[in-house]
Formats: sequence, C-alpha cells, structure tokens
Amino acid sequence: MKHQYLKSQPDEEGFFGQYGGAFLPPQLVEEFERITEAYLKLRKSHDFLSELRRIRKHYQGRPTPVYHAKRLSEAVGGAQIYFKREDLNHTGAHKLNHCMAEALLAKTLGKSKLIAETGAGQHGVALATAAAYFGLECEIHMGEVDIAKEHPNVVRMQILGAEVVPATHGLKTLKEAVDSAFESYVAQLDTALYAIGSVVGPHPFPMMVRDFQSVVGIEAREQYMEMTDGELPDHIVACVGGGSNAMGIFSGFIDDPVALHAVEPLGRSTRLGDHAATLEYGKEGVLHGFKSILLQDEKGEPAPVHSIASGLDYPGVGPEQAYLHDIGRVQVHGATDEETVDAFYAISQYEGIIPALESSHAIAFAMKLARKNPHDAILVNLSGRGDKDIDYVVETFGVRCWSPDRLEE
Repeated sequence: MKHQYLKSQPDEEGFFGQYGGAFLPPQLVEEFERITEAYLKLRKSHDFLSELRRIRKHYQGRPTPVYHAKRLSEAVGGAQIYFKREDLNHTGAHKLNHCMAEALLAKTLGKSKLIAETGAGQHGVALATAAAYFGLECEIHMGEVDIAKEHPNVVRMQILGAEVVPATHGLKTLKEAVDSAFESYVAQLDTALYAIGSVVGPHPFPMMVRDFQSVVGIEAREQYMEMTDGELPDHIVACVGGGSNAMGIFSGFIDDPVALHAVEPLGRSTRLGDHAATLEYGKEGVLHGFKSILLQDEKGEPAPVHSIASGLDYPGVGPEQAYLHDIGRVQVHGATDEETVDAFYAISQYEGIIPALESSHAIAFAMKLARKNPHDAILVNLSGRGDKDIDYVVETFGVRCWSPDRLEE
C-alpha cells in the first residue's frame, strides 16, 4: 500500500487545503523552522525509525490487538463491531505513540526538557513517561477543572517525576492549559521542546503527530484483513477533539473505499458553551498558531466549551480533520454526554473493558451505526482506558446496569 494521500498532505507550508500553517510570534519562528528541518530529516533516518520501532515493540508493547466485540455486537443487534485496543498500549492510551517519538526528537535537538498541555491527563502521563525513559525534565500544564476531574492521572504524572502546573485563568480547561504551556515554552526555547499533544498547533506538529500516530492505522488495517481473509471494514469510527487518535487510525484506511466517521462531543445541548462539536458548529479562525475550524463567540473569540471527556473539551480541531471534512472524506457526527455514559457502561458490562470517556463517544456512535447497518463491519479506535474516569463517572452519574433497550430511547 502506497499511502498516496499521506505523501501529498500537507504542502510545504503545512497547509491541508486552506487549513494549517504556522501563525507564530517572531520569537518562535526560527525555533519552529529548526524543528521542521530536523523532523523532515529524521522521518527518513534509518537510525531514528529503527529506534522508534524498537521502543514500540519492547517498551510500549505494540502492536496492540484488534478485538471482535462479539457480545456487544449481538446486544446491539446489528453490524459486527471491532475495537483497535489502544487502551492496551503502555500508559493506557494512544498518546505514547507520539510522545516517545517527540522525546526522541527533543534528544536529537539537544533539548533537556519537555513541556506540554494535557486535558484528560493521558498526554501528560505519556509525556512524563517518555521524559523518564529518556532522562529529560518534564513540565505539564493542566486546567484546574481537569486536575480535579482526572486526579488519578495527576498523581501518575507526579510519580513519574513531572511538574504539574495548574492553568487558573478562563474556563481552566484544555485551551487554557495550551495558553499556559505556550507562555512557559517561550521563556525556555534554548532548553525545552513543546511536545504538542494532538494534531494541532503550528506546522510541523499536525503532520508530525499524525505520522507518529499512523502506526495505529497501519497495524489495524493489516490485523483486520488478516482476521477477515482480506476484507476491509465498512466503517472506521474515532472520537475527535484535536483529532490525534482519529488521524492515527484514519491514515491507515484513507486511500481505501471505507467510510471514515469522526465523533465530536455534543455535551449537554447544542447551545454554545454546552458542547465541543467544533466541526459541526464552528467556523474558520486561527488559534494556537494554526488556522482551522473553531467554536467562536459573538466577538470572534474562542467560545467556552463543555464535554464530560476532558480530552475533548477544546474549541478547535486539527487542520487535517477540518480539510477532510470539507472535501467530504470524513463524515462528522456527535454523541451527547448521556449517550457517552451509556456506552461507557455498555462495553464495561458486555466486554469487560472499561473505556476512556473520550473513546466512549466513538463507541456510542458506533452502536447506533451498527443498528442502522446490520450487515456491515465497524472498526472503532478504542483510544484509551477508563481508569482515570471511574471516580468522576460514578460520582456524577452513579453506577448503571446497561441493557440494549436503552438504545431505543
């Protein structure tokens, strides 16, 4: 397979169609040019790629399996549902795929510190893990609201040796964590690399993180075809906030005749501030150094957002996701908080897998899709495990016994 699409996107300036680029303050331009130059060399370096493959196999535990969720498929009464089990990747989510690579890039650039933002804490845990592995300092910025919601991941970061810096302004969630991390990074350019946690930010990060996450799609395609005697799934489903897990799995199938579905958080309602469904309700703008689709208020400022999944409560989306939606290659859907909690309990009780709330958005849509397409096969990127979410879910929604009847409601 030649992956023709991946070879053609983005262009040299980091644009996917009209989205992307690098909108930077003057003090960051030279540094990002240096990062871009280094990455374009390393992506073709035998030593870099060999080391990355070694790390993935012997440290991360890759490849992660594709699993047929037979009981859930039977309960839903429709299509056959499969999971790409990124929850079994070391640290419990897909995030380590790009964090280990970004840390290796930092070592190549002679950096001694990694700086990042985190929402749900999975990127923070993964980067703290990578920093410990490579002997680097680590500084993680996290909104105060998310620190309270995702306390287990905060403790994990601290145990791993990272400094967790609270973002105390604005809504105190993911956008504010990015603001805080960028501010700190500007003061430490000589020694630090800002390891952006999704397919967002200035070029080359949307391209770079996609490339590092493409291992998910490459593995999943090969594994699924092996399981099904050469067949392809009919649908690929992934949740989208920034979009790293989605671009990871989409990249393996993007040149195939397979439907790609991005599932956004519809939250509590369609009212601005009650959701984070950027592609559905946003418009073009610039945020955190890149052009994409953004949720904006009446003044054109980034709008307040909400999701029960801390990793999805961001007012923007990766530029490649915006481009793929524009050209009709990716279909966009949503899952409400209530549907997401139902899905969380459904696969916990029917498959013995407690999923992250982020992944539960994708599963919620996949369950509805399965009912409408009973002869199809659906592959879902189960991007993370739910250890971090169990206290919040039980305290907020209580313990539920899920049954297929709830899909009729």
